[in-house]
Parts: sequence; C-alpha cells; structure tokens
Amino acid sequence: MNRLSMGPQLRTTSVLVVHLLLMHCNRGQSKLIGPSQPIVATVGDDIILPCHLEPAVDVAAKTLEWTRSDLDPRFVFVWRAAQDVLNIKNPAYIGRSSLFTDELKQGNISLKLTKVKPADQGRYRCYIPDNNEDSLVELVVGAATSPVTSL
Repeated sequence: MNRLSMGPQLRTTSVLVVHLLLMHCNRGQSKLIGPSQPIVATVGDDIILPCHLEPAVDVAAKTLEWTRSDLDPRFVFVWRAAQDVLNIKNPAYIGRSSLFTDELKQGNISLKLTKVKPADQGRYRCYIPDNNEDSLVELVVGAATSPVTSL
C-alpha cells in the first residue's frame, strides 16, 4: 500500500523538478555578444564598441556597465534606473561615452566613444549584473598619419 500511495507523490515531485529545470534554462536564453576581433580606431575618431543580446531582450530597465579593469575608477559608463550615472564614472569618459538609449529595448548595449584618445586603448567589459553576463571588447588606438610628400 505504501508503494501505491507514493506513486502519485513521486510523479508530482518529478513534474515539479522538470518544471523548475525548464524555468532555469529559459532564463539564460539570451547571450551577450561582442565583436570577435579588436576594434581599431584613429585618434580623434568617434567609434562604437559593439555589444548586444541575442536574441534581443529589452534591457532599458536593467543596470548596464561598461568598465576597464586598468582604470580607477573603472567605470566608463553605467546605466541604472534608466539614466547615465555620472558620479562613479571615470572623469576621462564624462561627456565622451554614451549608449544608444533608444535601442536598449532591442538589446543593443553598444558603447559610443567620441574623440578617441591614445589612453582609450584597452580591454572594455560590457556587463549586465542582473544576468551576471559579460562580453569583452578590445580597442586598439593608432595615431593619424599625414601623407609624406617628397621632391
């Protein structure tokens, strides 16, 4: 009799475990994607460091971070509560770093960096803390060269 009474209970538990596993797997369906090659820029350029979720997920209400571990403070750009957080941003990037806020609903977290400087060269981290997911982007900065004229 004990075996019969445990049958339905075991089936209910099994269904619950499978349901929980499916929920866990579905949460991590989107993946943060960055470029596979370094981004190359010339001093003075305006450039985009690509980073997006695939498939697209609305991240406008999430916290988003762009950082460089070799900087202090390390924050190049922070989006929190639907706005740019300036008080923790590295001073070198104030007024030069931005997101395409109208594209956050499509999962585009790409960083726009204006007036690139040699000191901007390095490895950038695009990070979504809620998802504990990141993507790295390498920026290589070269000096602009003038054409050489000879007689």
